[in-house]
Amino acid sequence: MNINDLVKDLKNRKFKPVYLLHGEESYYIDKISDYIEKNVLTDAEKGFNQTVLYGKDTDVMTILNSAKRFPMMSEHQVVLVKEAQELKWGKDGDDDKKAQDPLLAYLENPLQSTILVFCFKYSKFDKRKKTYKAIEKKGQVFESAEIYDNKVSAWIEDFVRDKGYRIHAHASALLGEYLGNNLSKVANELEKLMLNVQVGQEITIDDVQNNIGISKEYNVFELQSAIAKRDVLKANQIINYFGANPKANPMVLVLGTLNTYFTKVLKYHYAKDRSPQGLAKELGVNPYFVKDYELAGRNYDKAKLFNVISYLRDCDLKAKGVDATGNTEDIELMKELLFKIIHQ
Repeated sequence: MNINDLVKDLKNRKFKPVYLLHGEESYYIDKISDYIEKNVLTDAEKGFNQTVLYGKDTDVMTILNSAKRFPMMSEHQVVLVKEAQELKWGKDGDDDKKAQDPLLAYLENPLQSTILVFCFKYSKFDKRKKTYKAIEKKGQVFESAEIYDNKVSAWIEDFVRDKGYRIHAHASALLGEYLGNNLSKVANELEKLMLNVQVGQEITIDDVQNNIGISKEYNVFELQSAIAKRDVLKANQIINYFGANPKANPMVLVLGTLNTYFTKVLKYHYAKDRSPQGLAKELGVNPYFVKDYELAGRNYDKAKLFNVISYLRDCDLKAKGVDATGNTEDIELMKELLFKIIHQ
């Protein structure tokens, strides 16, 4: 079940007696548990019928004692176990009923008036365990998978659209690159950004610069563009800006982004479908950026691109102190890298 279907069921008050929310991405786990905590019970019902426990501060028997209670003056009671990855789950259930895990015994026959929610963050729950299989059979399992870096800009576009806004493709790509794939962090920054933009208005690069502090002129995308055009002056200006602002533009981020970029330019040369839509799909980019890859492809042939990727790898090793000789300051390494990419 995906996030939208699960939230729809909750809004329609189609509840399961047990939920396991698990996975590497915490954003959706928090979103679902927050909805349950705030909306399943009325404020009057919460006092007697809502219990919030934390994995590192509780144990299985405390959870079960809460789960086995009947609600008072309410149709349901809610038991939320947050940070459930910290809970001492105990051994998996034994086939011998006398030695059966009490948690497993409950999960195989949960109280229908209780909504028991386990929030298991930052990793996947072991699907081989009988507890997992019992929840899957009697309740609802939701896995919140980590989003790939190249999917973040599309996620940003969907997020702001749901809030009644639009965002320029360049702005969403820039935000995705600099904020990373931690969706909680991305959502928080977007919420702050939207406070300063009118509903229905398109969020632009200027809005990103003014509200989040990412330069619209000196960023890794502008560096890619300058290198693609072989614009030595502009590329050096951006590198110098990065050198003066290392915390905002860490070298490891810049090198990683350039490596991804030139790998996609290399894929451009092998693409069978050269239409804008075909290239966008093949490269995993917004169609808005296809022309940039076409330009880079014309200026860098396959042999040159293999060399460029090798230069990037060598620069990364030198930055980490491997096979480094002479000056290993980030700014000097980046200037040397830039010279090799454009001139050699």
